[in-house]
Amino acid sequence: MSEPTSTAPDYRDTVFLPETEFPMRAGLPAREPDWLARWEALDIYGRLRRKGKEAGRAPFILHDGPPYANGNLHIGHALNKVLKDFITRSQQMMGRDARYVPGWDCHGLPIEWKIEEQYRERQQRKDDVDIVEFRQECRAFAQGWVETQREQFKRLGVIGNWEDPYLTMNYHAEAVIAAEFMKLLMNGSLYQGSKPVMWSPVEQTALAEAEVEYHDHTSHTIWVRFKPVGASGDSHIAKGAGLTVDPGLSDQIEAEVLQDMKDELLQASIVIWTTTPWTIPQNRAVAFGPDIDYGLYEVTDVEDKSTAVLGEYLVLADALAEGVLKSAKVTGFNRLREVTADELRGLILAHPYRGIENGQGEWDFDVPLLPGDHVTEDAGTGFVHTAPSHGDDDYQLGVKYKLPMTYNVEPDGSYRKDLPVFGGEAILTSTGAEGSANVSNIKQLAYAGALLAKGKIKHSYPHSWRSKAPVIYRNTPQWFAAIDTDLSDGMNEYGSTIRSRALTSIDKLVRWTPQTGRNRIHSMVENRPDWVLSRQRAWGVPLTVFTKKGARPTDADFLLKDARLNDRITAAFEKDGADAWYRDGFKAQVLEGIANPDDHDQVTDVLDVWFDSGSTHAFVLRDRADGTPDGIADLYLEGTDQHRGWFQSSLLQACATKGRAPYKGVLTHGFTLDEKGMKMSKSLGNVILPAEVIKDYGADILRLWVAQADYTADQRIGKEILKGTADSYRRLRNTLRYMLGSLAGFTEAERVEPAEMPELERWVLHRLAEIDAQVRHGYDVYDFQGVFQTLFQFATLDLSSFYFDIRKDALYCDGPDSLRRRAARTVLDILFHRLTTWLAPILPFTMEDVWLSRFPGDDSSIHLQDFVATPHDWLNADLARKWDQVRRARRVVTAALELKRTDKTIGASLEAAPVVHVEDAALLSALKSSDFADICITSDLSLTADPAPAEAFRLSEVPGIGVVFEPAEGEKCERCWRILPDVGTHQHPGTCARCDEVLS
Repeated sequence: MSEPTSTAPDYRDTVFLPETEFPMRAGLPAREPDWLARWEALDIYGRLRRKGKEAGRAPFILHDGPPYANGNLHIGHALNKVLKDFITRSQQMMGRDARYVPGWDCHGLPIEWKIEEQYRERQQRKDDVDIVEFRQECRAFAQGWVETQREQFKRLGVIGNWEDPYLTMNYHAEAVIAAEFMKLLMNGSLYQGSKPVMWSPVEQTALAEAEVEYHDHTSHTIWVRFKPVGASGDSHIAKGAGLTVDPGLSDQIEAEVLQDMKDELLQASIVIWTTTPWTIPQNRAVAFGPDIDYGLYEVTDVEDKSTAVLGEYLVLADALAEGVLKSAKVTGFNRLREVTADELRGLILAHPYRGIENGQGEWDFDVPLLPGDHVTEDAGTGFVHTAPSHGDDDYQLGVKYKLPMTYNVEPDGSYRKDLPVFGGEAILTSTGAEGSANVSNIKQLAYAGALLAKGKIKHSYPHSWRSKAPVIYRNTPQWFAAIDTDLSDGMNEYGSTIRSRALTSIDKLVRWTPQTGRNRIHSMVENRPDWVLSRQRAWGVPLTVFTKKGARPTDADFLLKDARLNDRITAAFEKDGADAWYRDGFKAQVLEGIANPDDHDQVTDVLDVWFDSGSTHAFVLRDRADGTPDGIADLYLEGTDQHRGWFQSSLLQACATKGRAPYKGVLTHGFTLDEKGMKMSKSLGNVILPAEVIKDYGADILRLWVAQADYTADQRIGKEILKGTADSYRRLRNTLRYMLGSLAGFTEAERVEPAEMPELERWVLHRLAEIDAQVRHGYDVYDFQGVFQTLFQFATLDLSSFYFDIRKDALYCDGPDSLRRRAARTVLDILFHRLTTWLAPILPFTMEDVWLSRFPGDDSSIHLQDFVATPHDWLNADLARKWDQVRRARRVVTAALELKRTDKTIGASLEAAPVVHVEDAALLSALKSSDFADICITSDLSLTADPAPAEAFRLSEVPGIGVVFEPAEGEKCERCWRILPDVGTHQHPGTCARCDEVLS
């Protein structure tokens, strides 16, 4: 093989090398803000809305779950908003009118808390400030964060109606929230009840389940003796202070008690176990499990420090007895006999504080032993201490048996000051720390001889989502939405109660992505209690209701129901916002001619903020011009925690006021963790902020991280992961850059119809038709990871590593009028329009850069385009099967040549002319019809059916093919670098026949 002579002409200027100004380095952090400004100047969002209206496009509405207007964005916000943007952009480009109105949740405790902190710093008392003035400060604080977060969201490239977002504190929003609440008043689902709710002593307000999160917490554990004092019907039953027993209960229990109850059972102690010693003063019963096996145990030996007494009798669940006795440091015991459920029914116990010193008779009452289906053998003793004011199961048992409620615990988490022995002691302090109440109760139980054992346990415990402090169950008067009451609203297509409507919606009306979301929310709704609507705070929408003075909540006239009154309240809020409720004279103003103001009290509690956000379907979807008349969104999208939050509050609220779910689809994503799978925290120093990622890489890299992640599970992010994301981006960008360069100067005159194209180009069109279906389906089912992986593999494997690699020679060296070159450029143009639009929802900045590099113009933008229709007849299954075989055969050849390149036999594949032995006749025929030398990028190649010699190169995964290396014969063409025998025999020195013809 001879080298080109130094005197040969320089043909570099005759080769059609790629030409583009599209930069290799993206420079996204610096360049992205310019595109944002350009899109705003072009009014891209507004133009798309007008386009949709003019074309009569079907709307697609993704309703934005409102983030809280308090603090800078974290990576979870970015994940959420970018996913939403993927959806709205892709739906728009698939032919829908994809409207997106961003919104903010503006009321609530965290903002109120911030303003109170400012007061404390100024040594100012909140109670000394006019409530309207205080609310206005809260409003200003929220507005400031709305502005900050809006710019941070826009920087992510999220397209939407940023000029007119929705805010729950807007006057119209507050008016609608109040109007939606008053629908509960009118349809019979609203009631005031006194029952235990989760209460935050730190924030001094009730909390809904959605406002509670669970963290590990160390609690005291105690095992307490309850001494029997007799059976039902004797002198002890129902004679205690304040105990009210169903008149029929005594007779019912007495009839069920075995008449031959053993004397030793009355001498035994019923043992309970609890992790909340502070609730013992509120005990009103003990529950047992009717189906649990119990035994009577005698203590025969104890350790020195045991509080158990030799010879004492204890009644315990058999499955738990050994563990209980071990905790009590009992080293010897006998199980005397079985204790039946019939024996336990009707047994009357003494409160452990009966007769306590300085008790003033507070606990000198009897405690019934009652059957309870909630009692299990999972932990404890088989007996459950029951304080109806401090637990839901306890409360339900109390309702069933008419047990008295207690009001011993104040809003700040301390006992009422006049409670004997314990008055004023704190359960939890104002900082959330443990007070003295638990230890005091443990000591008093020990003094009374009731403490059998004590210890500590680390377990999952409810904490306030906002303050992160522990919460307690506390009985307080609150306002509830009854979810099992038949509603008088006539909207019974999907059920007559809130719960039935919600469950029907979950199963029949909503598409859940992923499907596991359905199971999660279904079980939550199926088992949830009534909705606690009221909060004892100032910053929110008030419960716009009046109650009759002196009336009880169960009285028919307790709530003032009048449609005229509701209309007046709504109109006042439309004009002045919810602040109007707190202005002097408002009650008299709205009640004029309807009711005597002196006869009614005005409720001052505010609504749970989840009712605010749950009502957004009404004032955003229903009421806005860019909403939908039926007030139903195509999709709600939030994190998986919102099954107990916004998804559920929206579902319940809409089922109460419009009879069904306000959404057709719900998508949930996981949480964001660091690279090691750890939760991000400032203390660990592993927090990744969106602003930092954008500063270092640009928003498109952050968006690409979202696209590459499986959002249905928890995602990981960190420096190494982002480096990998940036590498994927670089490879994709290089593919697009090559395409741009190879399309330089392309005109319609070059276009070749598919039927005239070589097979290789028709195979690319086939792949495009396949991918078009995959991409559209992927976007339609929100599989962004699948969409990107499909496009990335197509771009890097099918195109860069195969098609582009093969066609470089034709693009660079064929003549401009060559069919092969024109066909390749036509295919590149087809690829360009599809790849740029398919990728635009994921990488809006980069695809705009690519688009403008080819189609510059003041009005030009990729984001005004739709996905290009791809003809179905491009699909060619027979051709695809043939080229799948060709590519498999090519792998054997390229692998064989790679070995020769590694051992320095050749420097490039064009120096080879291998002999390829093919056993299968059909494959051999296919390879002979495919310009296989071009496919393998060799100067020559021989195909033969002869058996491959022993030294032939083979690949085990591609049987039946052997490759024998042979060097290419001839000289190197100085224009195309192929080594051919005819080089040097043509008019132009040092060229092959093809290049000589082009030069001529």
